[in-house]
Amino acid sequence: MAEDSDYVFISRDEFQPVSATVGNNKALKVKAQHHPHLGPEIVQKRSDKPQISRSKKLRLEQANKLKAYSVPIAPYNIGFLKEISCYVDGIAESLWPVNEKIHDNPELGFKEYIAHETLTNFMQTQVGWVVKSSVYGLETAWTAEYDSGRPGPVISFNVEMDALIGIGHSCGHNLIATASLGAALATASIMRSHQPNIPGKIILFGTPAEEGGGGKIKLINAGAYRDHAVDLSLMSHPGSTADCALMRTTAYTSFRVEYFGEEAHAAANPWLGINALDALITAYNALSVLRQQTMPGDIIQGHITHGGAAPNIIHAYAAGVFAVRADTLARLTQLKVKVDACFEAGAVATGARLVVTPLQEYANHVPNRVLARSYTRYWNELVPEKDGEDAYEPPTSKIPLDQDVDQMRGVTRASTDQGNVSYEMPSLHVGFSIVPGPQGQGPHNPEFAEAAGKRDAFYRCLRVSKALAGTALDVLTQRGLLKQVKDAWKADMAQSEKTEV
Repeated sequence: MAEDSDYVFISRDEFQPVSATVGNNKALKVKAQHHPHLGPEIVQKRSDKPQISRSKKLRLEQANKLKAYSVPIAPYNIGFLKEISCYVDGIAESLWPVNEKIHDNPELGFKEYIAHETLTNFMQTQVGWVVKSSVYGLETAWTAEYDSGRPGPVISFNVEMDALIGIGHSCGHNLIATASLGAALATASIMRSHQPNIPGKIILFGTPAEEGGGGKIKLINAGAYRDHAVDLSLMSHPGSTADCALMRTTAYTSFRVEYFGEEAHAAANPWLGINALDALITAYNALSVLRQQTMPGDIIQGHITHGGAAPNIIHAYAAGVFAVRADTLARLTQLKVKVDACFEAGAVATGARLVVTPLQEYANHVPNRVLARSYTRYWNELVPEKDGEDAYEPPTSKIPLDQDVDQMRGVTRASTDQGNVSYEMPSLHVGFSIVPGPQGQGPHNPEFAEAAGKRDAFYRCLRVSKALAGTALDVLTQRGLLKQVKDAWKADMAQSEKTEV
């Protein structure tokens, strides 16, 4: 590949070395150079470069900022990758304002009004898409459907929108939304461009309130995925760890604990009271003791929200919010029994009355290995070579072909309602790395929110769009692949139902 100092971008009209006429100049031999974000470009020796417009100069300046991503010409022999890459590169600048608007206007769960309007307005400008706003009883949920008109697989992409209180898009949901938009649009465009067109449907689901609100669970319960006869679900998530196809998240349950006692003077006649705070502290300490005998992957968290009224009063009321996580729903069920016993012990020890109110529960995400193999092939083709660096280390790393290794890299102790989707249908929830801030912080930190808003992160999520689109098109076009995907999912579900020791 020629050095950046020798070549400049001219157009994106061709993909192979050709002869081109520029302006009034004679036919010039030009060379195609693949750029991992802007796509294959026609480049020409600087000594021969023609006059270019101001708008084109601005485009070139943006391209120069991305010189660190430059890679040799990719053969693009995998599936539809050449067409996908060209399409996504072509819509990149129309996707950027959408990504930026969502990032710069963070909204909490079920209140993603700006994101909802921005995304639905954008999709209404896309040819062939039917867009519906405020669906399934959720004000900020939405759908967009592309129907080829021919029966075939139905593939969905989830679009997350919500932010975190006080720290904005520190989970990068703007990037999740953009990656899904780019993937769905690319898939539909290629389905439409082939003659006869590729059979099947593509559905975008605008899914509110992932951060503790369980928006996808509400859509599942309302019949959203069932109504559209969805066969599988695809999406992604940014982080500061290794790129992976097989992301596994934990099963999660949260609940409010309340103890009700009886007031009494804490000095004059404390024996007449029942101390609710003592009950809560007893339970809290019992949880600390329990942790010594929990399994790897078990997590118990909590905080006290109400610790009494005054020190000279026996506390009649105490409360807290707690969360329990485990690798699987089966293990979570086991662990929750032991956790409940700790709270019951507090009530028995003090005589206080215990009330437990469930708040939210997420299933662990079960990734589909058949879909992951397809994604890995596309992703690794798109990853630039790293001179003198480990190709499997972030940011932007290749995914190991050994899926056991990939799954180990993709384990996270976080939880998501996409896990519940994975219990309804085959799912792929890939992880991709962005460049973190100076302290190297990952999601749920203000530093990560800043990183998620940068152009650098945007271009990395477009790479995800391409690999997800390739995965979708494999399912749409390869005979028998959807059956393999569903057979693997059924086997995974059978395994998930087994109770762990």
